[in-house]
This record gives sequence, C-alpha cells and structure tokens, in this order.
Amino acid sequence: MTDTAMADRIENGAGFIAALDQSGGSTPKALRLYGIEEDAYDGDAEMFALIHDMRCRIMTAPDFTSDKVLGAILFERTMRDTVEGVPVPTYLWKNRGVVPFLKIDKGLEDKENGAQVMKPMPGLEALLADAKAMGVFGTKERSVIHEANAAGIKAVVDQQFEVAKTVCGAGMVPIIEPEVDINSPTKAEAEAILKQEILTHLNALAEDEKVMLKLTIPTEDGLYVDLADHPNVLRVVALSGGYTTDDACERLARNPKMIASFSRALAEGLSKQQSDDEFNAALGSNIDKIFEASK
Repeated sequence: MTDTAMADRIENGAGFIAALDQSGGSTPKALRLYGIEEDAYDGDAEMFALIHDMRCRIMTAPDFTSDKVLGAILFERTMRDTVEGVPVPTYLWKNRGVVPFLKIDKGLEDKENGAQVMKPMPGLEALLADAKAMGVFGTKERSVIHEANAAGIKAVVDQQFEVAKTVCGAGMVPIIEPEVDINSPTKAEAEAILKQEILTHLNALAEDEKVMLKLTIPTEDGLYVDLADHPNVLRVVALSGGYTTDDACERLARNPKMIASFSRALAEGLSKQQSDDEFNAALGSNIDKIFEASK
C-alpha cells in the first residue's frame, strides 16, 4: 500500500511537481545553464557533486515548500544522498512536506517508428524495494514520441504500462511519461493517438493500480481532461518540453486538470554565481509562476 498521506497530498493538493532528475546525459546542459561550464569539473563524480549542490540549493530555498510544491522527482544518486545531513527523501517529506518520486528509466533506445522506447531496466525490483524503504512514494519513467506513427506510439504506451504494473506491484505509484516532442510537425495528431492508447490501458488496470500521467502540454487545449477524471489516475502533470517558463505556464493555464512538472523551466534564470538572496528571488518567481499556472 502507498502512504495514505502522500497519496492524498498528490491527488488533492494545490501545487506542482518539481523535476530534479537530470541524469548523466542531461546533467552537463543543466550545469551549463546554471553557469558551470564543462571545463569546471573533471569526470562524473565532480559533475554529479555539482548538480547535487544545485539541487540542495533548490530544495532548501525558502519557497520550496508544500505551500506550492507537491512533489519532487529525484535522480537515483540524489535519492541516495543527503541534504543538510538528512537523506533526501526524508528531508523532502519531513522537513518540506514535499512528496518524493524516483526517476527509474535508464535512457532511450534509438528511434524506431517515430518513437523512442526505454532501454532495459536491470535490477528494477531491487531499486523499487530500496526506494520504498527510503520513503519514496512513486516513480517516473520517460519515453519520447517524435511523430504520429501509430505503431511507434503503441510500442511506447505498451512498454510504459508494463513497467507501471511492476511499480504498482511494489506498492508505489508510477508517473507514466510518454513525451511528445514539442517540435514534431505532427504533434497534434500524435497526441490524439496517444490519448486513445493510454485510455485503452487505463481501462485494463485493476481498481487498486493507481498511476499518474506526465504529458507534453497538448496542442488542443483540454485534450487530457477525461484522462485526469479516470478513476485509476491520481493526477495528470505537464512537462515543459523546452518551452520557456512563461510560455509553458501560459500554455498550461489553458489546460484544466493539468498541473506542472517542470525541470528546465523551474531552474530558468538560476546561476551558481548568484548570491543566496538573488537565487532565492529568481527561484521564488519561477515557483510562483508555475504554481499559478497549475491552479
């Protein structure tokens, strides 16, 4: 069984989910946007230490609390690390009232039929057991759809729900993330196909198999309202997908029953070179914008 207080917070709370789960491939870009060039560190250990410092700065900021932030998605290294001497999942929930999630995918396979499915996840059951023991509520797993190819979209959704059932079996709630590329020339058509595939799988879930959906903000406003109303869905959240913070928030505000789960848009304008006051003001402004768009 999932933690009842966390489940109630996610299903009924006001706010958004922060994505703090940049992995090995996306970390250099995230650090560069934060004002740290690749020649400033040597090897993965130093790189991950720097990104952890950035995440700690975000998690300990005055505005990063349950007042506006519902949950946070963590990279595995972050989950196993500490903030202010406290294990990160414990700190988030006990000190901030923020529900912890874990990114579990290992990256993407090459494009086939206009889509990228997830790479194999060896040791998934052991990782889920560790995460559960550390107080993590749910997971997140990402695929990418590049075009309106029915076979490719079906492969993505089939795999996502197969993994989701494993996560549910471990007593956790999966965030299913079949991202549609915002630059796809057939974005709207792909989203229509995706919605139907998701509905087919949702209707096949057992009553106690609860999931969340993390979707690109749709071209057609309100497209995913009935997914949010499905009895097996705790929440539908939106990824920023490369939109600027202002653009992502403006688009999200037009979509009822979707809340934000932003990564790059959350960290926009943040810099290692900023004083704590400057950093906290910039982060607070982003949090306010994302919170308002998620209402």
